[in-house]
Amino acid sequence: MSERKFKFAIDRGGTFTDVYCLCPDKAGETGYYPKTMKLLSVDPANYKDAPTEAIRRMLESETGKEFSKGSPIDASYIESIRMGTTVATNALLERNGEPMVLLITKGKMVSLRAGSSIVFCHSIETRFTRFQRPAIYW
Repeated sequence: MSERKFKFAIDRGGTFTDVYCLCPDKAGETGYYPKTMKLLSVDPANYKDAPTEAIRRMLESETGKEFSKGSPIDASYIESIRMGTTVATNALLERNGEPMVLLITKGKMVSLRAGSSIVFCHSIETRFTRFQRPAIYW
């Protein structure tokens, strides 16, 4: 059996970054145990990037090894990182984001609709009427 590694799920919000981690059980009895952390999303006096800092702190506290601030993190300890953000969602809902264009090549529209956010995509499509109408060329 291979050595278990850390599994991170991170939500980077406008104010806080929330981290959920499945940490490998050192005794090997249960496999993993959960641990959480919350950091300010923006804190330039202490770190450049909240998700990276949270991973660094979590690895330091759970492995007992030092991971220097600002240095690359040894990825051999990490199995996965799932990252989401409410920053983009909030910009869309509050209508304060930058204008943008999404270009999709012919035949790839199916891929867009097949994504895991299909319900969310439909709600965005209905809001296009409040902005400039999208032009679709084939």
